[in-house]
Amino acid sequence: MRAYWFDNKEGDQRKLHDSGRDVDPDYLKKLGVLYYNFADENDVDKLASERGYKNRDVITVSPEKLGDVYEEKVKSFFEEHLHEDEEIRYIRDGTGFFDVRSEGDEWVRIRLEKDDLIILPPGIYHRFTTDEQNHIQAMRLFKEEPKWTPLNRGPEVDVNPYRKEYLHATPAIAG
Repeated sequence: MRAYWFDNKEGDQRKLHDSGRDVDPDYLKKLGVLYYNFADENDVDKLASERGYKNRDVITVSPEKLGDVYEEKVKSFFEEHLHEDEEIRYIRDGTGFFDVRSEGDEWVRIRLEKDDLIILPPGIYHRFTTDEQNHIQAMRLFKEEPKWTPLNRGPEVDVNPYRKEYLHATPAIAG
């Protein structure tokens, strides 16, 4: 895992967009983002048990797996949104980026690769994209039945109870 400030330059979302300014992992914790590196999937099982993740599935995002809808899917994942549940991803193969909003409403880009596990809290604005290799396989973990309901950023989502709770729990973001 490597985190840094997104450079905000125009161009393909799958490029690095590296500003050259790294972000300390402690800052990610301040945003409510948790990170682990597990070479052994048994460690993922242990974390799942500790945190009450009862369900899981595996998703592969690649042109080979998704065919003609690949580009459309990657664009949809890159729409800024939040979820009302934690978003947990354990990378089994490939690489990709999660971008999360900072306290100044800037993007922090988090590059993930094999064995990285990330937990995004409910209510955090974020987006996802593959990198230029166009391939990632991730285990998705869920507390309840698997669901993936993105709420795209907008005035009505800004007042969503999960967004409000995130802001309350993360005072630096609330300002």
